Amino acid sequence: MSLIANTPTPPYYYVVFTSEMAENIEGYAAMGQTMAKLAHEQEGFLGMESAREQIGITVSYWRTLADIKAWRLNAEHMEAQRLGREKWYSSFTLRIAKVEREYCLTRTVYD
Repeated sequence: MSLIANTPTPPYYYVVFTSEMAENIEGYAAMGQTMAKLAHEQEGFLGMESAREQIGITVSYWRTLADIKAWRLNAEHMEAQRLGREKWYSSFTLRIAKVEREYCLTRTVYD
């Protein structure tokens, strides 16, 4: 199973959420799992990639800008956003862009 999202032929959109954690992260991991599951059920969601070390980076892929807006306004997601601002993040940046082209390499590993 690949950790890289399987996205359609462009164009489509992506959202990059880059964050630094605050000291209090109680409940953060559980909320992250809930949001990932919820995003997968959201109309227009195409995939997600995430990494967390000193900074966290999550990239989600969406069919349209309207789909991104609907996700932003999802009630459960709005609660996660509130908790992030008030509790979990010391700073974050959200970027939205349109994918015009995509290039891929996939190697098959044989036993």
